[in-house]
Amino acid sequence: MAQLVVRRLDPKVVMELRKRAARRGRSMEAEHREILRAALRPVRGAKSLKELLLLMPAAGQDSDFARLRGKARRVRL
Repeated sequence: MAQLVVRRLDPKVVMELRKRAARRGRSMEAEHREILRAALRPVRGAKSLKELLLLMPAAGQDSDFARLRGKARRVRL
């Protein structure tokens, strides 16, 4: 299997990678592999408007969003 060496990493980045690996119960090397795998995973096509609308949670009755009638409040720009 190929190896990859990354030089001159900011020590803060290394520390965050170490913490992330520990939180996930992985070695740093395994965490690096997973990050690269996820970054290079093919992106699924964009969702259609219908799919996005179906993902929206129920927000109550349409009357909850009825337009308010009357004077608008004054706005200073």
